[in-house]
Amino acid sequence: MSNPQSNEPKVDASWIGWFVGMMGNEFVCRVPIKFIKNRLNLAGLEYLEDTLNVVLEPLFDRSVASVSGHEEKLYGMIHANYIMTERGVEDMRLKYERGDFGVCPKFYCKGQKALPVGLSDEWGHSTVKIYCPSCRDVFKPRSRPKLDGAMFGTSFPHLFFMELPMLRPQPPVEKYVPRLHGFRLHESAFKPLD
Repeated sequence: MSNPQSNEPKVDASWIGWFVGMMGNEFVCRVPIKFIKNRLNLAGLEYLEDTLNVVLEPLFDRSVASVSGHEEKLYGMIHANYIMTERGVEDMRLKYERGDFGVCPKFYCKGQKALPVGLSDEWGHSTVKIYCPSCRDVFKPRSRPKLDGAMFGTSFPHLFFMELPMLRPQPPVEKYVPRLHGFRLHESAFKPLD
């Protein structure tokens, strides 16, 4: 007989739990079921009811269930909508502060925490990149290259810092200056030959 007050951790057997828990999906946050079930949050998304049912499946058995791949796209586009909400920004803030998204690779950004960004809002155009709020540049993440950038969209990091301006870092104080034998190179040294 099982004890209902057991201290054993609960195992999330849902499709969402499986997907969010997959290695390589650390950038993705858990979208609440209530948000997904609200049809207003699905407006404009193309999907089949069967696909939505798999995403909402509380007891997902990946060994038996046939997963079409459309589930990832549907969840990804719902995720893109969710992270633009107040609660979604808060969920992503927790991941940002933990450093789940990685850091800027630029030396003068001094390990500035980054945010995920898509280069397109349309599915299938590019994989997720990371955005450095200090130098305001975009980079390939060290890992997770398979997540579609549309799961985060092109606007997320900018909305994030509009909502949480106290987290916006200062731009780097220093900038690399190319030199040759100690002398700064003239701009003409970098122009391509005609």
